[in-house]
Amino acid sequence: MIHTLPALGYNFDALEPHIDAQTMQIHHGKHHQAYVDNLNKALAGTEGEHHSLEDIIVHISKYPAAVRNNGGGHYNHSLFWTLLCNDNCQPSANLLNAINSTFGSLDALKEKMNTAGATRFGSGWAWLIVKDGKLEVCSTPNQDNPLMDVAEVKGTPIIGIDVWEHAYYLKYQNKRPDYLKAIWNVMNWDEVSRLYEAAM
Repeated sequence: MIHTLPALGYNFDALEPHIDAQTMQIHHGKHHQAYVDNLNKALAGTEGEHHSLEDIIVHISKYPAAVRNNGGGHYNHSLFWTLLCNDNCQPSANLLNAINSTFGSLDALKEKMNTAGATRFGSGWAWLIVKDGKLEVCSTPNQDNPLMDVAEVKGTPIIGIDVWEHAYYLKYQNKRPDYLKAIWNVMNWDEVSRLYEAAM
C-alpha cells in the first residue's frame, strides 16, 4: 500500500490571520510530505507495506522507530488538516453536552487543551479523545498518538493540535500559548462532532 499526501480541503490562506498561508504551505507540502515519503521508504519490502495506516498505528510496537515516527506523522497530520476550517461552526448538541458535563464548559475544555499543549515539553500533540465512552484530554510526545498501543493514555482522537514548532513558528515564534489560543478560531467543530459520534 503506497501512502500519499492528502489534499487540503481549503486554500493555504483560508485560515488567515490565525494560521498564515506560508506556514500552511510548508507544513503540508514539506513536513507532511516528508513523513509520507519516509514512511513508504521504511515500509518498502516489509509485511507492513500491505497494511492500512490505521492498522499500522494501532500495532505500532511491532514496527521500527522510522515507521512509528513517520507513520504517526502521516496519521496525525491527515487528521489535523480536517479539523481546521474558516466556517465558524459550533459543536453539535451532543458533543457540547458531553463537553459541559465533563469539563464544565467549552471554555474550560479549551483551557485544558491549551495547557496540555503548552506544557508538552519539546515537540508533540495535545488531544481530545473518547475513552470508554467519555471525553478526556491528554498529550503525546513527537508524532505519537492515543491510538498507538504504546500510548500512556489510549483512546480515539477527535481533536489533535500540533505543537511542533513548525506548526506555528513563522507567525508566533516561541509564543506557543498564543498559537494555541488562536487555533480555536479555525476549529472545524462539524468534523469534531462527526468524529465524536463515530467514536461513541
